[in-house]
Amino acid sequence: MPCMADPAAESLVRLLETVRRLRGPEGCSWDREQTVMSLRPFLLEEAYEVADAAEKGDPDMLRAELGDLLLHVVMSAVICEEDDLFSLEEVIDGIREKLVRRHPHVFSDRVGLTPDEVERQWESIKAEEKADRDESFFGSFPAGMPSLQTAWRIQQRASEVGFDWPDAKGAADKVLEELKEFEKAIEESGPEAQEEELGDVLFSLVNYCRLMGFEPEATLRRSNSKFVLRFSRMERILTRMGLTLEQSDLAQMEHAWARAKKMEHQD
Repeated sequence: MPCMADPAAESLVRLLETVRRLRGPEGCSWDREQTVMSLRPFLLEEAYEVADAAEKGDPDMLRAELGDLLLHVVMSAVICEEDDLFSLEEVIDGIREKLVRRHPHVFSDRVGLTPDEVERQWESIKAEEKADRDESFFGSFPAGMPSLQTAWRIQQRASEVGFDWPDAKGAADKVLEELKEFEKAIEESGPEAQEEELGDVLFSLVNYCRLMGFEPEATLRRSNSKFVLRFSRMERILTRMGLTLEQSDLAQMEHAWARAKKMEHQD
């Protein structure tokens, strides 16, 4: 029987052809002048929009945002292809080979593993690859990754080699210990030492969050959204009272804030 082409592969080819046309002599002037570096902020923005769509559970939004992110992947690969660095084919083959290499329980050994065991195996194979490249344990972390996410991933990776608290209680105790050290720095030290101790508090909070099974980036994002929603409700309450935010004193805002908070439980 003839092999049926994968519709997704055909769609990817059409997207690649479209991007190459946009970058071509008769294409778009804006697209032609882009570089990997000029696209970097847009790539990061699209990645966050994908995460936001996933958080909201909106499939239409997620589909659209994944498309935007895919466009940036293809565009960057085409730019590198033009510079004779590598092709999109090499990008795809590289990640496929990595998936096969780091999933021996699927592609060679055929051994059933739990999700936790799969993670440990992945990190173990990754560590071996780093040793072959003479790369440090944390050498692959991108410098531009948000600090909250970086702290979570650092702690997660360290735990894979056994450097971890036995349970969340140890991490909670560490948070309290770091808070005491921060309070001591406020009393006895200058701003530089205070900032360092406060950084340790934040790092230990991320660790506690991880051991509780929460992703700190998503956890804080939800709290940010809750604050913005509550603040917007507070503003509307003040408006109905004939006040703007600038005209309101703290007592009035706190009263409106309490009403906004109460409204959440009525939704």
